[in-house]
Amino acid sequence: MAFFAKGRIFVAAAVAALGMATGAQAAGSCGKNGAGFDAWKQEFAAEARANGVGQKGLSALAGATYATRTIAADRAIHKAFSGSVEAFMKRRGGAAIISKGRALKKSNAAMFDRIEQTYGVPPGVLLAIWGMETGFGASMGNQNTVSAILTLAYDCRRPDYFTPHAIAALKLVDRGALSASSVGAMHGEIGHTQFLPGNVLKYGVGSGNLRDRNTALASTANFLKGHGWQAGAGYEANMGAIAGWNSASVYQQAIARIAEAIDGN
Repeated sequence: MAFFAKGRIFVAAAVAALGMATGAQAAGSCGKNGAGFDAWKQEFAAEARANGVGQKGLSALAGATYATRTIAADRAIHKAFSGSVEAFMKRRGGAAIISKGRALKKSNAAMFDRIEQTYGVPPGVLLAIWGMETGFGASMGNQNTVSAILTLAYDCRRPDYFTPHAIAALKLVDRGALSASSVGAMHGEIGHTQFLPGNVLKYGVGSGNLRDRNTALASTANFLKGHGWQAGAGYEANMGAIAGWNSASVYQQAIARIAEAIDGN
C-alpha cells in the first residue's frame, strides 16, 4: 500500500491481491487541485455504473465535494512515520495503549476468546491496532468518507490504487453500510480500526458495520488471517501479516511490541 493513512500504507500492486473491483481503472484525467473534479465525477459515474454501482451510490458520487483537508493530510503523511520506533511509540501513546489494552483484554475476555478461536489471532495485536488507529474508538474521524475516497481516486498521486476503493465505497452506499454523509478518517478509512472501503467488502464480517466494536475487531482478525497470520507462531513469524495492514517498519515494530506487552499480561 504506497500511501500512509491512519496507520496503513498500501502499494498499488496490492489492488489485485485485495481482489477489489479489478476491472476498475482511473477514470478520465486526474487532477492536482479541485478545478476538474466535477467534470471528472461525470466521467467516473459511467465507470462506476459499469462496475455495478447502483442509484444510491451514484447519487452519493454526484454530491461529493473535493476534499481539500484530505489532500493536505495526504501530502504530509510521511512525517507521521518518521524517526525511531521508540519516538513513534511515544508520539502515538504506546504506553497508554498498553495500559488500556490490558484492561480491555480482561473486561472483554469472552469476545477476544471467540475471535481467537475463529481466526487464530490473539487479542494483543487487535488491541494494539485498535488503540493505535482510533484510541480504542475515541477518534474515528470527521471527514466525509465518500468525498475523501473520491478525491484520492481523482488526485494524480495514486488514482489506480484508490479507484477500486472509490468503487467499493459507492457499493457500500448502495448496501446501506455507508451513506453520502458518513464520516471517517482523512483517507476514507472507516470504523474502529480504520478499514478502507475495498477491505470492508473483502474482510468485513457479520453486519459489516465497522463502527460496531465487535464487528471491527473480528474483521481485523479476518484481515490478518487473510494476510497469512499463523496461529500460535508469535509476532516475529507474523510480521508479514502486520505488514499487510501497514508496511511502515516503525508501525509494524510498534504494533508487535505493544501486542506482546498486552498478551504477556
